[in-house]
Amino acid sequence: QVQLVESGGGLVQAGGSLRLSCAASGRTFSNNPMGWFRQAPGKEREIVAAINWSSGSTYYADSVKGRFTISRDNAKNTVYLQMNSLKPEDTAVYYCATRQSSIMTTHPNTYPYWGQGTQVTVSS
Repeated sequence: QVQLVESGGGLVQAGGSLRLSCAASGRTFSNNPMGWFRQAPGKEREIVAAINWSSGSTYYADSVKGRFTISRDNAKNTVYLQMNSLKPEDTAVYYCATRQSSIMTTHPNTYPYWGQGTQVTVSS
């Protein structure tokens, strides 16, 4: 079983920054993708960014390119999401997720393992 625990959310003003962390434990997958997703009230869950644990290859949604950076620390089994130039539309619950296959995908339905989520609120 895989356990994922997010932290680092909070309230920030527009233009500010936050760094989210996702600590993985249990049966982790060394060659697999870890994704950050978000879900705003009344909206579907959507991918924000993803990274492959071993290769470090990354994916970013168009809405966050140039503002967010995903990274990982393999020794700590932790993935980070550095969020800069935050906008009110970034307000959502942010989740990390992983999957057994090594193929990086973007649809949340393809990720079976999820953390509990952390709230990010950006005020205007």
